[in-house]
Amino acid sequence: MGNKNLKDIDQFWTLFLDRDGVLNERPVNDYVKSPEEFVFIPGVLESLKLLNEKFGLILIVTNQQGVGLGKMTIGDLNGIHQKMLEMISMSGGRIDKIYTCTDIKTSEQNCRKPNLSMAFTAKNDFPSIDFSRSVMVGDTESDITFGEKAGMITVQVGDEAPVLRANFHFPCLLNFSEYIDY
Repeated sequence: MGNKNLKDIDQFWTLFLDRDGVLNERPVNDYVKSPEEFVFIPGVLESLKLLNEKFGLILIVTNQQGVGLGKMTIGDLNGIHQKMLEMISMSGGRIDKIYTCTDIKTSEQNCRKPNLSMAFTAKNDFPSIDFSRSVMVGDTESDITFGEKAGMITVQVGDEAPVLRANFHFPCLLNFSEYIDY
C-alpha cells in the first residue's frame, strides 16, 4: 500500500478526519445533537492549525446516524458543523469540506464508513486527491477499515480498543500533528 512514512507529507496530501472521538468528545451511548453538546477534545484546535500547514486538503468524513434515527435533524447537524468550523477557523485551522452519512447501520444500502462512498464523493469534488497520498485519522475499527480499503495511511487516535492493523497509533490528534510537524 505505498509509502507509510508520515514525514513525507506535503501540500499534495489529503487528510481525512473522523469527527466524533477524534475532533470532539464522543457522548457515551448517545449523539452530539446540538452545538451546545459539541465539545472539542483538548488540543484539537491547536492540532488543526499545525495540520493546516501540512496538508493540501483537510476533509471530515463522519457517520451521523442520529439524523437517520430521528434523534436530530439535518438542521441540527448543520448548526453543530457551523459552530465547529467557526471555532476551527478562529484558531487558525481549516476544514475544506465535511462529508456526512446519515444512514442507519441496518440499512441494506448505506454510505456509512467503512463503505467508501464518502471517499469517492470527495475524489469527485477534488479530483487531485490521490488515496495513496492520503491519511485517514479515526478512533474506531470502521475508520481504519475505510482508510485501508481506500489505500490510505491509517492512524488511530484515542482510547477505543486498539485496531492493530492501523499503520500508526497516537493518544490524540495533537500528538499526531506534533509528530508530523517535525
